[in-house]
Amino acid sequence: MLLPEPCGPLSEHVVHTLRARPHAPHAVPEPRAMGDVTYPLTDRDFQLALWVLYELHYRGFDDVEDPDAEWDPLLMVSRAALERTFEHAVRELVREAPEDAPTLTDLGDTPAEQVTAALVRMTARSGPSGVAQFLHRRATREEFCSYLAERAVYHLRESDPQSFVLPRIGGAAKVALAELQYDEYGGGRPDRLHQTLFARALTSLDMPTDLAPYVAAAEGATLASVNLMSLFALNRRLRGAAMGHLAAFEATSSLPCERILRGARRLGLPAAVEDYYDEHVEADAVHEQLAIRGICAALVEDEPALAEDVVLGATACLAVDGLAGEVLLDGWNARRHPAHDAGHDVGHDAGHDAGRRTPAAG
Repeated sequence: MLLPEPCGPLSEHVVHTLRARPHAPHAVPEPRAMGDVTYPLTDRDFQLALWVLYELHYRGFDDVEDPDAEWDPLLMVSRAALERTFEHAVRELVREAPEDAPTLTDLGDTPAEQVTAALVRMTARSGPSGVAQFLHRRATREEFCSYLAERAVYHLRESDPQSFVLPRIGGAAKVALAELQYDEYGGGRPDRLHQTLFARALTSLDMPTDLAPYVAAAEGATLASVNLMSLFALNRRLRGAAMGHLAAFEATSSLPCERILRGARRLGLPAAVEDYYDEHVEADAVHEQLAIRGICAALVEDEPALAEDVVLGATACLAVDGLAGEVLLDGWNARRHPAHDAGHDVGHDAGHDAGRRTPAAG
């Protein structure tokens, strides 16, 4: 994969720095001040810059010549600045959704009981995703494919962020996370790797399977939902949030995937598309219990101080994925009714209400 084309000063700073290395590592422009970013969670320039920096820790880029770029001090400083702004925006969004963040002491006698009850309560009340309902009942083939293209930014790297957490936890939580990841990675069968299943679905629709074109077109909110997983997983202090995010993600995935599966059948999409979502209807129902009780409850039993972080991660998952879903829905509705939606500020309105919305389907 090649570096994406920048879309503003922040991503230009990052991409220019990577292209300049190792020949002129210090001849780079200063990034735009963080204060110029109005709403980081939907700012595509901001999220693309952070996504590129995170991707250095995954597969990297073919046109980045210097293998040491992953740990370049200048880029690490840029990443830290972006992360501080991003994390602050996420915490502010979570604070706008107090109904999804119950007081733990009211939910049980031990941290494990409290976290389990909190996760069950907040995911059970999330309800069906608006995106899943749209895909089930209303989406055209073109709109369904646009959904797959948007989600490809995550699904072609599916489950990879959570694997960074494995060496950062221990005991029963580590074992349960390894079990869940083993399922995500195909249960020992490369052809059943969930990333491969999604790529196969794309191929069946004559869509590319490389990540680059999807990153180039992704909404800022979609990149934010993917970057959130990396933020939590790549910072050891946020390992509890990473596991809370995973629990909420898995617990709100099975039913939406069933609706999306029905939408694929309604549209007569290829069997490979059905196969991907059918796999997740069953797998994520099992993963829900494994993530909540096997991972999160066990984690806070060993490290009680992480209980609040687990709830933070789950609440952030619901809020940020809900925001990404709202942006998609607003885009589809705007294209269907352009005169009615002229001048509608998608990012502002979606961001304002995201705390009350349910996530885009997994």
